[in-house]
Amino acid sequence: MKTIVTMGRGGTGKTSFVALMARYLIEKKQTPLLLVDADPDQNLAEMMGVDLDAAGKSTIAELLSDTFIARGGTTVGIPPSKRIETRIWEEGLYEGSDFDLIAVGTKWVEGCYCLPDAALKNALGQITKQYRYILIDSPGGLEHLNRKIAHDVDLIIDVMGPSSKSFAHVRRAYRVIQEVGIGFKEFYVVGGFAFPADLHDRAASGTGLPYLGKIERDEALAEYVLAGKSLLGLPGTSIAYRSVSALLDAVLPE
Repeated sequence: MKTIVTMGRGGTGKTSFVALMARYLIEKKQTPLLLVDADPDQNLAEMMGVDLDAAGKSTIAELLSDTFIARGGTTVGIPPSKRIETRIWEEGLYEGSDFDLIAVGTKWVEGCYCLPDAALKNALGQITKQYRYILIDSPGGLEHLNRKIAHDVDLIIDVMGPSSKSFAHVRRAYRVIQEVGIGFKEFYVVGGFAFPADLHDRAASGTGLPYLGKIERDEALAEYVLAGKSLLGLPGTSIAYRSVSALLDAVLPE
Protein backbone atom coordinates (compact mmCIF):
# COMPACT_ATOMS: atom_id res chain seq x y z
CA MET A 1 0.00 0.00 0.00
CA LYS A 2 1.42 3.38 -1.04
CA THR A 3 0.27 6.77 0.22
CA ILE A 4 0.38 9.86 -2.00
CA VAL A 5 -0.37 13.32 -0.58
CA THR A 6 -1.20 16.12 -3.01
CA MET A 7 -1.15 19.67 -1.72
CA GLY A 8 -1.00 23.25 -2.97
CA ARG A 9 -2.66 26.62 -2.72
CA GLY A 10 -6.26 26.98 -3.83
CA GLY A 11 -6.99 27.37 -7.53
CA THR A 12 -3.91 25.59 -8.87
CA GLY A 13 -5.81 22.49 -10.05
CA LYS A 14 -4.78 20.31 -7.11
CA THR A 15 -8.09 18.43 -6.73
CA SER A 16 -8.43 17.91 -10.47
CA PHE A 17 -4.93 16.44 -10.38
CA VAL A 18 -5.93 13.98 -7.64
CA ALA A 19 -9.05 12.93 -9.58
CA LEU A 20 -7.02 12.41 -12.75
CA MET A 21 -4.38 10.49 -10.79
CA ALA A 22 -7.14 8.20 -9.51
CA ARG A 23 -8.34 7.66 -13.06
CA TYR A 24 -4.77 6.90 -14.16
CA LEU A 25 -4.37 4.26 -11.45
CA ILE A 26 -7.77 2.74 -12.24
CA GLU A 27 -6.81 2.40 -15.91
CA LYS A 28 -3.48 0.86 -14.85
CA LYS A 29 -5.51 -1.62 -12.73
CA GLN A 30 -3.75 -0.43 -9.56
CA THR A 31 -6.88 -0.83 -7.48
CA PRO A 32 -8.57 -0.72 -5.03
CA LEU A 33 -7.87 2.89 -4.08
CA LEU A 34 -8.80 4.91 -1.02
CA LEU A 35 -9.42 8.58 -1.77
CA VAL A 36 -9.28 10.95 1.20
CA ASP A 37 -10.71 14.42 0.72
CA ALA A 38 -9.07 16.40 3.52
CA ASP A 39 -9.81 19.73 1.84
CA PRO A 40 -12.74 21.65 3.41
CA ASP A 41 -13.81 22.77 -0.07
CA GLN A 42 -14.86 19.14 -0.53
CA ASN A 43 -14.70 18.93 -4.34
CA LEU A 44 -13.02 15.57 -4.81
CA ALA A 45 -16.17 13.46 -4.45
CA GLU A 46 -17.97 15.43 -7.16
CA MET A 47 -14.98 15.15 -9.48
CA MET A 48 -15.12 11.38 -8.99
CA GLY A 49 -18.86 11.23 -9.67
CA VAL A 50 -19.76 10.53 -6.03
CA ASP A 51 -22.74 12.09 -4.25
CA LEU A 52 -22.16 11.32 -0.57
CA ASP A 53 -25.64 12.49 0.45
CA ALA A 54 -27.35 10.32 -2.16
CA ALA A 55 -25.18 7.39 -1.08
CA GLY A 56 -26.25 7.91 2.53
CA LYS A 57 -22.73 8.74 3.68
CA SER A 58 -21.59 11.49 6.06
CA THR A 59 -18.41 13.52 6.24
CA ILE A 60 -16.20 13.23 9.31
CA ALA A 61 -17.26 16.75 10.33
CA GLU A 62 -20.92 15.71 10.15
CA LEU A 63 -20.27 12.60 12.21
CA LEU A 64 -18.46 14.66 14.83
CA SER A 65 -21.32 17.12 15.01
CA ASP A 66 -23.84 14.33 15.40
CA THR A 67 -21.76 12.46 17.98
CA PHE A 68 -20.75 15.36 20.21
CA ILE A 69 -23.57 17.87 19.77
CA ALA A 70 -26.77 16.07 18.79
CA ARG A 71 -26.01 13.09 21.05
CA GLY A 72 -24.99 15.07 24.08
CA GLY A 73 -21.23 15.21 24.17
CA THR A 74 -18.30 12.94 24.71
CA THR A 75 -17.76 9.96 27.00
CA VAL A 76 -15.43 10.48 29.96
CA GLY A 77 -12.05 8.88 29.41
CA ILE A 78 -12.55 8.13 25.70
CA PRO A 79 -10.81 10.49 23.23
CA PRO A 80 -13.39 11.99 20.83
CA SER A 81 -11.38 10.98 17.76
CA LYS A 82 -11.37 7.31 18.79
CA ARG A 83 -15.00 7.27 19.76
CA ILE A 84 -16.16 7.78 16.18
CA GLU A 85 -13.65 5.60 14.32
CA THR A 86 -16.20 2.84 13.85
CA ARG A 87 -18.80 5.35 12.68
CA ILE A 88 -16.35 6.76 10.12
CA TRP A 89 -15.85 3.37 8.48
CA GLU A 90 -19.51 2.36 8.72
CA GLU A 91 -21.25 5.66 7.96
CA GLY A 92 -18.62 7.82 6.29
CA LEU A 93 -16.90 5.48 3.83
CA TYR A 94 -18.28 5.45 0.29
CA GLU A 95 -17.42 2.11 -1.29
CA GLY A 96 -17.16 1.79 -5.07
CA SER A 97 -15.96 -0.89 -7.45
CA ASP A 98 -12.49 0.61 -7.99
CA PHE A 99 -12.18 3.15 -5.19
CA ASP A 100 -13.52 4.06 -1.77
CA LEU A 101 -13.78 7.65 -0.54
CA ILE A 102 -14.01 9.51 2.75
CA ALA A 103 -14.23 13.28 3.25
CA VAL A 104 -13.40 15.50 6.21
CA GLY A 105 -16.07 18.02 5.24
CA THR A 106 -16.56 21.58 6.42
CA LYS A 107 -15.85 22.79 9.93
CA TRP A 108 -18.30 21.32 12.45
CA VAL A 109 -17.95 23.94 15.21
CA GLU A 110 -16.23 27.29 15.56
CA GLY A 111 -12.48 27.01 15.84
CA CYS A 112 -9.90 24.85 14.11
CA TYR A 113 -10.08 21.49 12.37
CA CYS A 114 -8.20 19.75 15.20
CA LEU A 115 -10.89 17.17 16.00
CA PRO A 116 -11.78 16.27 12.40
CA ASP A 117 -8.10 15.93 11.56
CA ALA A 118 -7.48 13.78 14.64
CA ALA A 119 -10.47 11.59 13.79
CA LEU A 120 -9.20 11.12 10.23
CA LYS A 121 -5.67 10.36 11.44
CA ASN A 122 -6.89 7.69 13.85
CA ALA A 123 -9.26 6.19 11.29
CA LEU A 124 -6.46 5.90 8.72
CA GLY A 125 -4.41 4.14 11.36
CA GLN A 126 -7.10 1.45 11.60
CA ILE A 127 -7.23 0.52 7.90
CA THR A 128 -7.85 -3.18 7.44
CA LYS A 129 -8.75 -3.33 3.74
CA GLN A 130 -5.81 -3.90 1.42
CA TYR A 131 -5.69 -0.78 -0.77
CA ARG A 132 -3.05 -0.44 -3.47
CA TYR A 133 -2.90 3.34 -3.04
CA ILE A 134 -4.21 5.94 -0.61
CA LEU A 135 -4.59 9.31 -2.34
CA ILE A 136 -4.96 12.28 0.02
CA ASP A 137 -6.20 15.62 -1.29
CA SER A 138 -4.71 17.92 1.34
CA PRO A 139 -5.84 21.53 1.85
CA GLY A 140 -3.56 24.45 1.13
CA GLY A 141 -3.30 25.48 4.79
CA LEU A 142 -0.13 24.22 6.44
CA GLU A 143 -1.82 23.81 9.84
CA HIS A 144 -3.09 20.42 8.69
CA LEU A 145 0.51 19.30 8.24
CA ASN A 146 1.20 20.13 11.88
CA ARG A 147 -1.51 17.67 12.87
CA LYS A 148 0.14 14.90 10.80
CA ILE A 149 -2.98 13.43 9.17
CA ALA A 150 -0.59 11.04 7.47
CA HIS A 151 2.77 10.59 9.19
CA ASP A 152 4.53 8.20 6.83
CA VAL A 153 3.94 8.68 3.11
CA ASP A 154 5.58 7.53 -0.08
CA LEU A 155 5.12 10.55 -2.29
CA ILE A 156 4.23 14.22 -1.78
CA ILE A 157 3.25 16.35 -4.76
CA ASP A 158 2.81 20.12 -4.44
CA VAL A 159 0.80 21.67 -7.28
CA MET A 160 1.91 25.27 -7.62
CA GLY A 161 0.77 28.39 -9.42
CA PRO A 162 2.76 31.18 -11.10
CA SER A 163 3.10 33.45 -8.06
CA SER A 164 5.66 34.26 -5.41
CA LYS A 165 3.17 32.99 -2.82
CA SER A 166 3.10 29.57 -4.48
CA PHE A 167 6.89 29.36 -4.46
CA ALA A 168 6.92 30.39 -0.80
CA HIS A 169 4.17 27.87 -0.01
CA VAL A 170 6.23 25.00 -1.41
CA ARG A 171 9.31 26.01 0.56
CA ARG A 172 7.32 26.44 3.80
CA ALA A 173 5.48 23.16 3.30
CA TYR A 174 8.74 21.29 2.79
CA ARG A 175 10.20 22.87 5.92
CA VAL A 176 7.10 22.15 8.05
CA ILE A 177 6.97 18.53 6.87
CA GLN A 178 10.55 18.03 8.01
CA GLU A 179 10.05 19.90 11.29
CA VAL A 180 6.98 17.92 12.40
CA GLY A 181 8.54 14.62 11.40
CA ILE A 182 6.33 13.50 8.53
CA GLY A 183 8.24 10.70 6.86
CA PHE A 184 8.29 10.67 3.05
CA LYS A 185 10.29 9.05 0.31
CA GLU A 186 9.93 11.57 -2.52
CA PHE A 187 8.73 15.17 -2.84
CA TYR A 188 7.94 16.66 -6.26
CA VAL A 189 6.62 19.94 -7.59
CA VAL A 190 4.05 20.09 -10.41
CA GLY A 191 2.92 23.20 -12.24
CA GLY A 192 -0.81 23.87 -12.18
CA PHE A 193 -3.01 24.83 -15.11
CA ALA A 194 -1.85 28.45 -15.12
CA PHE A 195 1.85 27.70 -14.72
CA PRO A 196 3.71 28.99 -17.82
CA ALA A 197 6.32 26.93 -19.62
CA ASP A 198 8.95 29.63 -19.28
CA LEU A 199 8.98 29.14 -15.48
CA HIS A 200 9.86 25.45 -15.63
CA ASP A 201 13.55 25.96 -14.80
CA ARG A 202 12.69 28.45 -12.08
CA ALA A 203 10.24 25.97 -10.50
CA ALA A 204 13.12 23.68 -9.56
CA SER A 205 15.67 26.36 -8.69
CA GLY A 206 13.16 28.47 -6.75
CA THR A 207 11.90 25.61 -4.60
CA GLY A 208 14.98 23.42 -4.40
CA LEU A 209 12.85 20.41 -5.32
CA PRO A 210 12.53 18.26 -8.45
CA TYR A 211 9.97 19.60 -10.95
CA LEU A 212 7.97 17.00 -12.88
CA GLY A 213 6.23 19.26 -15.37
CA LYS A 214 2.82 20.89 -15.57
CA ILE A 215 -0.85 20.05 -15.93
CA GLU A 216 -1.85 21.34 -19.33
CA ARG A 217 -4.79 23.73 -19.52
CA ASP A 218 -7.80 21.94 -21.00
CA GLU A 219 -11.15 23.52 -21.88
CA ALA A 220 -12.83 20.12 -21.88
CA LEU A 221 -11.77 19.53 -18.29
CA ALA A 222 -12.90 23.03 -17.30
CA GLU A 223 -16.33 22.31 -18.78
CA TYR A 224 -16.57 19.01 -16.84
CA VAL A 225 -15.68 20.74 -13.58
CA LEU A 226 -18.12 23.59 -14.19
CA ALA A 227 -20.91 21.12 -14.94
CA GLY A 228 -20.07 18.96 -11.92
CA LYS A 229 -19.36 15.94 -14.11
CA SER A 230 -17.09 13.07 -13.12
CA LEU A 231 -13.56 13.35 -14.50
CA LEU A 232 -13.65 9.58 -14.95
CA GLY A 233 -15.76 10.31 -18.01
CA LEU A 234 -13.32 12.80 -19.51
CA PRO A 235 -12.19 11.65 -22.98
CA GLY A 236 -8.86 9.86 -23.04
CA THR A 237 -7.70 12.43 -25.58
CA SER A 238 -7.98 15.19 -22.95
CA ILE A 239 -4.83 17.32 -22.96
CA ALA A 240 -4.95 17.62 -19.17
CA TYR A 241 -5.32 13.88 -18.64
CA ARG A 242 -2.55 13.05 -21.08
CA SER A 243 -0.21 15.51 -19.34
CA VAL A 244 -1.01 14.07 -15.90
CA SER A 245 -0.50 10.54 -17.22
CA ALA A 246 2.94 11.51 -18.56
CA LEU A 247 3.91 13.02 -15.19
CA LEU A 248 2.82 9.93 -13.30
CA ASP A 249 4.55 7.57 -15.74
CA ALA A 250 7.80 9.12 -14.56
CA VAL A 251 7.28 8.48 -10.81
CA LEU A 252 4.87 5.57 -10.35
CA PRO A 253 5.89 1.98 -11.07
CA GLU A 254 3.88 -0.18 -13.43
